[in-house]
Amino acid sequence: MPSRYARHWTLNPKVTFLNHGSYGACPKEVLAYQQELRQTIEEQPVQFFMRDIYGHIDDARKTLAQFVKARAQDLVFIRNTTEGVNSIIRSFGFTPGDEILVTNHGYNACKNIVDFVAQKTGARVVVAEFGFEGINSEHVIEAIWTSVSPKTRLAIIDHVTSPTGLVLPVKKMAEKLERSGVRVLIDGAHGPGMLDLSMPDLSASWYVGNLHKWVCAPKGAAFMWMREDVQSKTRPAVISHGFGLDANELDRPWHHLEFDWVGTQDPTAWLSVPKAIDVLDKMVDGGWDVIRQRNRTLALEAQHRLSMALERDKPVPDAMIGHLAAVKLPSSNRPISPLFGTEYQQILLDQFGIEVPVIPWPGPSDRLLRISAALHNDSDDYIVLSDAIGKVLPC
Repeated sequence: MPSRYARHWTLNPKVTFLNHGSYGACPKEVLAYQQELRQTIEEQPVQFFMRDIYGHIDDARKTLAQFVKARAQDLVFIRNTTEGVNSIIRSFGFTPGDEILVTNHGYNACKNIVDFVAQKTGARVVVAEFGFEGINSEHVIEAIWTSVSPKTRLAIIDHVTSPTGLVLPVKKMAEKLERSGVRVLIDGAHGPGMLDLSMPDLSASWYVGNLHKWVCAPKGAAFMWMREDVQSKTRPAVISHGFGLDANELDRPWHHLEFDWVGTQDPTAWLSVPKAIDVLDKMVDGGWDVIRQRNRTLALEAQHRLSMALERDKPVPDAMIGHLAAVKLPSSNRPISPLFGTEYQQILLDQFGIEVPVIPWPGPSDRLLRISAALHNDSDDYIVLSDAIGKVLPC
């Protein structure tokens, strides 16, 4: 039986969709609103882009600021967190011998950015490693802290890890690192909508977060929060007309000028963010607090069901689970793809109509099954998955 909220999405009813975490899914009402915005732009593009756009972006930014408990002046819109990480790391000014600290649970695209900049600048990439099954928050803190050296200048820590679906203790870690002189960038690709955020309380220098995932805004909506002391040093990945404008004359923060205009693009994903926040808030009695608890409970129940089916212990404490949860599958040497996971993933879709990622982590022969729990999901979805897994594993 499908979730009673599934009717608000355009998802294919023939597919058991358990991968909201990768690209999100946007409700019908938000998509319709975005289309109205596009129509408005096309009726008079010059009016919109030359006279109206900043006012629209500012209005959307104010709503976002309330949602993530931040000052609007400290927020800029970006298209995705990968773009934000590019912006920050390529603005940093590393020198030979500097160290950039990441973890082995990080998102591969962000690791690619770090490797690229390290090759260009002579910086060194240090990977803090910790496992999956049997770990807790203290293990994570110890692994990261013992990887810090006097040469560490930046640490990139995931708020919610992509391959393993773990909520990490970013506040404790950021406080400790920043006090020691290490700048902290929190990769919050999965944070907004999943977790109740308060930007200044996280103690980091930067936070980047996607809005197309758990906030369910259109694709191309994300944000960067910058602490005031790093704003003058952080430039957008794309330099355009905003660079060099007189912030005082225009009465706008310089970083808003640079990030708000990075060339002609479709801004409707950004402008639809307030609508997405409002639509989901009204979709469920009790609003966002109830949504977060409902999805988290569903993820925990799904992880328990799958662990039982696979005869494995609960991998991590409940406190480290949000709307994603992973379980370990038996190892396999079957083919993998860096973007689309393993052959198991395709078999589950082709033979059982289930869309769920099977991730080769931490090594090529290892397998993690990562489920998402969104409003359009219901407990029956995970029963279907559990039944299918038993038939797939022998292949």
